[in-house]
Amino acid sequence: MPKRITKKLAPMTGPTFHEGELAWQERAGSRARLAEAGPRVIRDHMPEQHREFFAQLPFLLAGTVDAQGQPWASVLAGPPGFVASPDPRQLLVHAQALPHDPLAETLRAGAPIGLLGIEPHTRRRNRLNGRVTRRDEGGFAVRVDQSFGNCPKYIQARKPEFVAGTGAPTAHRLDALDEAARSLLARADTFFIATAHPLAARSDSPAFGVDVSHRGGKPGFVRADADSRLTVPDFIGNFFFNTLGNLAVNPRCGLLFMDFASGDLLYLAARGEVVTDGPELASFQGAQRLLRLQVLSALRVTAVLPLRWSAAELSPVLAATGSWS
Repeated sequence: MPKRITKKLAPMTGPTFHEGELAWQERAGSRARLAEAGPRVIRDHMPEQHREFFAQLPFLLAGTVDAQGQPWASVLAGPPGFVASPDPRQLLVHAQALPHDPLAETLRAGAPIGLLGIEPHTRRRNRLNGRVTRRDEGGFAVRVDQSFGNCPKYIQARKPEFVAGTGAPTAHRLDALDEAARSLLARADTFFIATAHPLAARSDSPAFGVDVSHRGGKPGFVRADADSRLTVPDFIGNFFFNTLGNLAVNPRCGLLFMDFASGDLLYLAARGEVVTDGPELASFQGAQRLLRLQVLSALRVTAVLPLRWSAAELSPVLAATGSWS
């Protein structure tokens, strides 16, 4: 297939970051640098390599917000090619929400959405925030507001394989973590977190959107306490502070955990806060901060994700990080 030739588009001219992100950047000493670099690396369109990247993926992460303002992290899946980009400012997703996924209710025309394309076996990932412009029986379309890449740090290398006919999934709605949910959390080396600015659904500003981000660590890096509170180390990142910036202005968040062997999914609605000092933080090697996530409700769905994965090769940068033990 001949390579598409697209016109080079100009950098963003609108606001790149909101007040929560700017406050964390100021605290970390990156605000001045990102004021100059942000509009160049966070674009209002997808570069050609991002458009080609999304088109080769068998799954896609999404962050949305429900009618009560609760963010949710979701996953969509399909044979490679189910995501396509007809032009640099539009992404088409030819898939519907998985059974029982909150995305079935939150996905609607005009809704803000955050998307994360990630290819674990190559440790590549690209992000996109925008608005749903259309939803129908064939899938949905997204207008690009912000597009940017992320570094490969903390991604565990595992290769997915799309499988069809995984059977009828079963949903378990929970007010607190049950034994199966705790078992999945104890094994987890990866999860996804959705956060949102409180004005995401009411503002057209690209800076006031929904975000979905990847978090990775050694198996067991997510600690679940008896009161359904999770504690997670937060390692050094890209200094954009998309997740922490959203939590600074809106503590509600949605978490998604995957069982890579069975296709089970665990969706959590939570409230998050950031711990910046104290003995727990000091004792966890490599942690810049801790995320405390109080689980408000949980949804565990068995054998619903039509992907199965190879064994994981942990990110080499995790060798310099600690553990809760």
